[in-house]
Amino acid sequence: MSSAAPGSDLLEETVRIPAQARRPESAGRHRAAGVRPSPAPRRRTAQPAVVVPEPGTGRHTAAAALDERVRPVPSPRRPETAPDPQTELLTTALPTTALPTTVPPAALFSPTVPLHPSPSRRTGRALVDRADPARRTVPPRPPAAEGSLRAALESLTRPIAVVRNRRRQPILVALLPAHNEQETLPDAIAGLRGQTSPPDRIVVVSDNSTDATPSIGRDLGVEVVETVDNSDKKAGALNQVLARLFPTLTDDDVVLVQDADSLLDPHFLEAALFYLRRGYGGVGGVFRGGEGGGFVGHLQRNEYARYARDVNRLNGRCLVITGTAALFKVGMLRQVVEARLDGRLPAGDGRGGVYDTTVLTEDNELTFALLHLGHRIISPVQCTLTTEVMESWRDLWKQRLRWKRGAVENCLQYGMTRVTWRYWGRQLFTMLGCLVSVAYLGTLLWAAVFGGLHIHPFWLAVSVVFVVERVVTVRYRGWRQMLLAATMYELILDYFLQACHVKAYWDSLTRKTKRWN
Repeated sequence: MSSAAPGSDLLEETVRIPAQARRPESAGRHRAAGVRPSPAPRRRTAQPAVVVPEPGTGRHTAAAALDERVRPVPSPRRPETAPDPQTELLTTALPTTALPTTVPPAALFSPTVPLHPSPSRRTGRALVDRADPARRTVPPRPPAAEGSLRAALESLTRPIAVVRNRRRQPILVALLPAHNEQETLPDAIAGLRGQTSPPDRIVVVSDNSTDATPSIGRDLGVEVVETVDNSDKKAGALNQVLARLFPTLTDDDVVLVQDADSLLDPHFLEAALFYLRRGYGGVGGVFRGGEGGGFVGHLQRNEYARYARDVNRLNGRCLVITGTAALFKVGMLRQVVEARLDGRLPAGDGRGGVYDTTVLTEDNELTFALLHLGHRIISPVQCTLTTEVMESWRDLWKQRLRWKRGAVENCLQYGMTRVTWRYWGRQLFTMLGCLVSVAYLGTLLWAAVFGGLHIHPFWLAVSVVFVVERVVTVRYRGWRQMLLAATMYELILDYFLQACHVKAYWDSLTRKTKRWN
């Protein structure tokens, strides 16, 4: 091996030569030189590092005496036609006498030469200039060969542009069916806009209105749809607007159906959407009676307070998703339409609408439909609202007669099934209550006329139980209403509602013509 000139001004540096170490053809040469061969690296080809001796040290003299005709073998990592830029830079910086033209194999395997396989992607050491020691030149990293391990690793560390599939977020459409609701419509719209999760669209469905309901809706900046030739009341109006909306909605979108005379509490929609995401097919509300109506309105507010207490005690389990306010997913409503057309549900008018227009209580019938399709319903305690009360006994009679007859005919429509047997049981229990009330009032009348009125301890105890029930169940209305309930004055409403039940059963049996309010 040739040595550098004594006057060289370069310090000792480690130089990487792109050569593949090859074991000499005869191990006898090492024995002749007195040098023990170093074991070759297993299953891995690396570029060995060779130290250029400092001038005048005379090291590696034994290795220099060996055969110098062996040429370095080019590394298979880089083709011979593309020289290593690192080696080219080092060769240019050093004098020609500093780099040997040939590398003896004995020097490559000599124990005095540091033979440490180093990855080829490691940056070479900087060259130090004697004239300016602070100046260091770091060779640039050579580009990775295509298909090499280094190129694969570098591809993993590059910034990756993540392209997400931006799906349209589900939207909430609020439908307000209204018939001559010009007085209550502004409050209903204001309640929707004041929600913690307000709807994306508000659509007023004006059904044969003769007042300013459509114009008020437009003035308030909401969409207004007026029904065309609709004789099926609320159910027909909703079917018309849903048929228009379905092509523009996805299965994950949500529809709110709210009476225009109802006012939602601010957290209603947020809570209802939470339960829809949990898999419920329909979410209804727990309502309380609004102001007005005098004594009749007062009785209704107490009645609604008892209903809210019962629902809360059952953790939201309810019998009916009332029409005051209810939320459904569009996909679930489409299932109802398909089931009506293929015979799994009563066909109604045969046109495949979401609501059955042949019944008086479309909300009760839709509840039956959801339950028969395997969906769950709930009226959470957080979904509260205020609804209008009937202001006269006449209006209350019409409303409750429609409700009672509709419930009876829905049971007849579906028959005795795994869903309706509970509703049949409630109808039977209501009929027994009517019979007991008739017997009780008849007994009191007989005793008052013929002078045979006697206080019996058993019936006195039963009366005390009724009084306690009246007091406890109205506690949502406050202690004043609880004290008033102890007088049992609400028996007037109870007997009034039982009379509605009897009339509803009679109309169903005689098939009297159905009428809306």
